[in-house]
Formats: sequence, C-alpha cells, structure tokens
Amino acid sequence: VALNGLQERVQIIETALPASTAKLGLEPFDAAMSNPPFFDDPASLRAPDPSRLGAYMAEDGLAAWIGFLLKSVREGASVTLIHRADRLGDILGLLAPKAGSVRIRPIAPFADAPAKRVLVRAIKTGKAPLVLLPPLVLHSRSGGHTAQTEAILRGEAALGWD
Repeated sequence: VALNGLQERVQIIETALPASTAKLGLEPFDAAMSNPPFFDDPASLRAPDPSRLGAYMAEDGLAAWIGFLLKSVREGASVTLIHRADRLGDILGLLAPKAGSVRIRPIAPFADAPAKRVLVRAIKTGKAPLVLLPPLVLHSRSGGHTAQTEAILRGEAALGWD
C-alpha cells in the first residue's frame, strides 16, 4: 500500500474468521479482495512447513471466507478472489445466493495447459449474466513470462475484467 502511495485510500485489516465488519467497527467496503487458503481438508495437504499451515489450510473452509467477503461489502460492491480452478463450482455456489454479475478469468501456466487457478469477481446483488473471460497465460514454453503477464507485473497493463 505504501509503495503505491495509497495510504490515504487503502486500509489493511487483519482478523480471524469468522468476523464481521460491524464487529470490527467498520462500514461496508466498496470492494474486498482475498487469496483464501487453498485447502480445507487436512488430509489433502502436506504443508511444506508446519508454521505455514495457516497459509495453506482454511480452518472454517471456503464458505467462511466467501461469507466474510460478502458481508464486508455494500450492495453493488465487488468481491474478488483467486483460488484453485477445481473449486470453481464451489465458489459459484457460495456466491450465488447474494452475488451475481460474476466474471471469471482462468489463470493458466502455459497456453497449452489447463488453468490451475481462477480469478473470480462478483458484484453483491449483481444481476448480469456470468462471463467467462479469456485466460491469463503466465509463461511461454520458450521461457519467461508472456508479454501480457510481464506488462501486468510491471504495472504497465491492467488485468482487466472486460
């Protein structure tokens, strides 16, 4: 936040889930973003180091994370998250009761490989139809990032939701 000069516009809050913005004494946000832990089944993961388990394992599961995102924003605001592509059905099901206007951007390691991650953006109380956007391809087989990824990483291009 500081490196981008956004201290006056962005507030970072750390809290344990489940939580609510009301209990934190905050007004609903215009947008919320999250990179929830990718796993909620301890049997499905061997974390590289026990001290990092919290970064990989969601104690209360994906439902708690998406519930918090939806509770933390005002009507018409966006929630955005990145997660495993194989959990897309769960993500859509958890968003469906309270959010719509969903846009999905698959993230593929290579142009000829399936997406391993998805970026999902939804609007609380949104009514527009779901849109599946072209994938962001991270790497070329000849080495390095793709030109699009490199431009995004360098701040020269936006990811875009159109």
